[in-house]
Amino acid sequence: MGALDGDPPGPVPASVLVLGGAGFIGRHVVEALVARGRPVIVGTRHPQWRSHEHPAWVHREVHLDRLLDAASWGDALRDCSAVVNCVGILRERGHETYRRVHHHAPAALAQACAARGLRLIHVSALGLDADVRSGFLRSKRDGENALRNSDADWHLVRPSLLDGEGGFGARWIRRVARWPVHPLPPAASGRMAVLDVRDLGEAIANLALDDTPSPRGAVVREHDLGGLQARTLAEHLAAMRAMHTPRPALRFAIPDILARIAAHVCDLFHVTPFSYGHWELLQRDNCPRENRLPILLGRAPRVVGMPVITTPPLSPVALPTALRSSQ
Repeated sequence: MGALDGDPPGPVPASVLVLGGAGFIGRHVVEALVARGRPVIVGTRHPQWRSHEHPAWVHREVHLDRLLDAASWGDALRDCSAVVNCVGILRERGHETYRRVHHHAPAALAQACAARGLRLIHVSALGLDADVRSGFLRSKRDGENALRNSDADWHLVRPSLLDGEGGFGARWIRRVARWPVHPLPPAASGRMAVLDVRDLGEAIANLALDDTPSPRGAVVREHDLGGLQARTLAEHLAAMRAMHTPRPALRFAIPDILARIAAHVCDLFHVTPFSYGHWELLQRDNCPRENRLPILLGRAPRVVGMPVITTPPLSPVALPTALRSSQ
């Protein structure tokens, strides 16, 4: 029998705290949770700025670089039933270091969630099981290990490259795709299973709202997510370009050493989303071993870009003698 007008309302479900909820991934997680009628708290460094963008959402000030022990998470986790951690930094700034944000803070968060019986969804990245040198990737891997060693009801979500409106990296790739010439290093031969960020937000929301208990060893806790097309960087650029013009871009091979130098320069001056960590990932496949995205969505993922039929060979570029000898 349905509730009568005079019946008291049912209990309001506790909110899901989305750390980094104003960012590229977090914003889509929040929107997916709101669409399902779930109260959300947006954890952000600057709630006074973000509250003007979405005044109906609850904003809470959270600085992961300051929350390095379980006790310090008390205020942030107030009135929450689950936590989604979407926070990540591409480059270090002051106290916001890779170690603090990607490793020590998530480790403390996992301990705090374990003490309160909260589910923790932690967004990480693919490609961390290989031998990596970048501090960005090493800190991500250490953060994953901290969750595995905790007693929390944790889940790791590892997406491949993301496409969507509002993303720093996605915006740059879309811009480069429109160029008539695509400069590409030969070593960037790894394949990526690019996925739509809206699908990622929906998958994470479904995982956060799943009230099935997660005892150790009984459920899948680590979720590799990707789209259905595995493409190299060159093929992804072509697929994105084909959305705007049928004319393919001219491809030029640039020396790998120049791409590596460019990655370090971008890291040094904080320009473009290209980093040394990305350079490492581009050199090997970055696809799910078992793609959990269709399972979490309950449907096929969205298609990113247009189909790519063939991959034209790179046009060689004459290299200076010094560069040829360095290869």
